[in-house]
Amino acid sequence: MKIIILGAGQVGGTLAEHLASEANDITVVDTDGERLRDLGDRLDIRTVQGRGSLPTVLRQAGADDADMLVAVTNSDETNMVACQVAYSLFHTPTKIARVRESAYLTREELFDNDHIPVDVLISPEQVVTNYIKRLIEHPGSLQVIDFAEGKAQLVAVKAYYGGPLVGQQLRQIRAHMPNVDTRVAAIFRRDRPITPRGDTVIEADDEVFFIAAKKDIRAVMGELRRIDETNKRIVIAGGGQIGERLAEAIESRYQVKIIEMSAARCRHLSDTLESTVVLQGSASDKDLMLEENIADADIFLALTNDDEANIMSSLLAKRLGAGKVMTIINNPAYVDLVQGGDIDIAISPQLATIGTLLAHVRRGDIVSVHSLRRGAAEAIEAVAHGDSKSSKVVGKAVENIALPPGTTIGAIIRDEEVLIAHDDTVIESGDHVILFVVDKKHIRDVEKLFHVGLSFF
Repeated sequence: MKIIILGAGQVGGTLAEHLASEANDITVVDTDGERLRDLGDRLDIRTVQGRGSLPTVLRQAGADDADMLVAVTNSDETNMVACQVAYSLFHTPTKIARVRESAYLTREELFDNDHIPVDVLISPEQVVTNYIKRLIEHPGSLQVIDFAEGKAQLVAVKAYYGGPLVGQQLRQIRAHMPNVDTRVAAIFRRDRPITPRGDTVIEADDEVFFIAAKKDIRAVMGELRRIDETNKRIVIAGGGQIGERLAEAIESRYQVKIIEMSAARCRHLSDTLESTVVLQGSASDKDLMLEENIADADIFLALTNDDEANIMSSLLAKRLGAGKVMTIINNPAYVDLVQGGDIDIAISPQLATIGTLLAHVRRGDIVSVHSLRRGAAEAIEAVAHGDSKSSKVVGKAVENIALPPGTTIGAIIRDEEVLIAHDDTVIESGDHVILFVVDKKHIRDVEKLFHVGLSFF
């Protein structure tokens, strides 16, 4: 696939890295020559220096025969104009734009071929807000992913000493919970993936990914770890777009406080939010944190744009007694360094956003793609089409499907029903199939499974 990426920042660079490793023809456009040289040295891609919204620059980047334009510069307006130019002059089939400003996003009638021709809108702030909201709703989880509009969920938890299943084989799950159907999709032990089988023994500190119907998630979590008490008190450091959106989404269910440095921003938050308490100050101010009883907070969230400020305020909050600490980290190099110590969960906005973008780049009918364990693995939701003659999966039992190494089928969503995949489960046309891919070099093989042969047409 021939793809032009506008913007060599964190999102554009991470996306180029993912796609270049999968045999796509990638061209990255940016005004910053140094960023482009850095990317070009590391990846097998073309680079073009210039403003991505200009017709001459797009033509130089190969827009005449490009399959897709992904506009992820820091400017909403540049991204939207680039999509317009690609549509009007080059008839680019698929145009994806990152748009951050909520004033644009709330006007859906803006984005169609008669106005601003954007096929897919990506709002990183909204993606990250939803991601954090799911973590808050599932105390004890490291990652929570929705499939089929929330009918099924994939949840990562760390198995703790004393959990009912620690030291026991996976096949014991059914004996412990006869009325709940679930499947362990993968286990990471000391950062190495283990393909789960019935005789696999769960050890303390294993990172366990399991999939189940949404209504059964809490019951399964209770088998793997002690259930944390429901979150009530939440402190947010940073009243920017993500902090504001998150507070707005959760303030009706939780006691929320926002700590924000800017007086003007504090006034805006006070006027906009209903029950959230807004405090002007720094989350790195020990006296302020003590005064606001940070030790009573169930969750402390550092959501500013400054990685160092987020890390320092998170370490302070943890030291002063906050229950769980989550931190946004924009620099991917920092994520693995800080997660799992005093900082419970490091959130990478780039990786959260990349999954949304990858779903539109994958071949076959791919509904969603989610990056797991900071990009080490992927969870994919694919739709099966065709019949037993034209499809490699339709009409076959799970045990008879030639899955690539390190790939497991976790669940199947059929209409409104969530079916946990067992060896004898037969896939039907129209099923949404949830796959877990530990070795990303086999992504292309997974996509090929869901291609439909010509006999279907």
